[in-house]
Amino acid sequence: MKNLKTTYMGIELENPIILGACNMSDNIDDLLKAQENGVGAIVYKSLFEEQVQLERLQLEEKLTQYDNIHAQMITTHPRIEYSDTKKHLVYLRKAKERLSVPLIASLNAVHEDSWLEYAKELAQTGVDGLELNLYQVPVDFDKEAKEIEDYQISIVQKIKEQISLPISVKLSSDYTNVLSFIKKLDAVGVDGLVLFNAFFQPDINISTMKHKRNYNLSHKGEYKKSLRYSGMLFGKINADVCSSRGIFSGDEVVKQLLSGSSCVQMVSAVYKHGMEQIAVAKNQLSEWMEEKGFNSIDEFRGKMAQKNISPDSMVYKRAQYVDLLMTSDNIFGD
Repeated sequence: MKNLKTTYMGIELENPIILGACNMSDNIDDLLKAQENGVGAIVYKSLFEEQVQLERLQLEEKLTQYDNIHAQMITTHPRIEYSDTKKHLVYLRKAKERLSVPLIASLNAVHEDSWLEYAKELAQTGVDGLELNLYQVPVDFDKEAKEIEDYQISIVQKIKEQISLPISVKLSSDYTNVLSFIKKLDAVGVDGLVLFNAFFQPDINISTMKHKRNYNLSHKGEYKKSLRYSGMLFGKINADVCSSRGIFSGDEVVKQLLSGSSCVQMVSAVYKHGMEQIAVAKNQLSEWMEEKGFNSIDEFRGKMAQKNISPDSMVYKRAQYVDLLMTSDNIFGD
């Protein structure tokens, strides 16, 4: 087995394959199985502010639904403090105690106070790092992109100032200029960037004429946007890049490393093929390195990034798109 070690957010990983945050990444049996299959690190299931608030309201409703019927009984029952966040923290702490691979917490909040409060609580569990999910759904026609981005930058900066843990930010690809936004995140000192998140999108069942909800699993080939931006960012920012979305095999891992990524996150591949797919991809990466004569990832990481290819190459520019339309006769090419 070749030397597959890499560094992400200042954390040394035995290999570049990370299990991303998902519904499987808070089950200790699944986490141990991922570890057995050689995962490099794990991102624990996200703590969502909206989920906490919704369940708090539901509990409050149940606790107070009979208050006006038996008023004399109100003071005989102690108030029950809502503890879903505490449960998440307890499970996270227990997972950290049982796992030997690096464990990264994940947070998806909305309000500034919640971002700061939950980030501090997650940091106290002993995890190795914290991943912030910046998810902004455009619902306000009058809010400018700069206002949204400035708010998000300020949140990240405040968390970075108040927490000593390595901080990564998981991004959508839908920013007006994601490169500019990433440069601003890099300027406030983020340690890692995850490119990109796959968010839920609504769908409609035309038979029932109702909205339906499905898991938004990635498909093979969806890695290309991450590949593009990883290649453009390599050598241009201080933060490490972790590629995500549509990474199923060792081949895709190799492509992301060649473009300049430090590591990758796998989620959909694990849902579709089980934790064993981690070991499969890891072995494929090692076999490719053996075939090409590379002894370590550092020997080829970023080899195909924009800064390391010919200055005359148009591969990362609009001209490549035009050239493809004008000359390509193979629409099914890889």
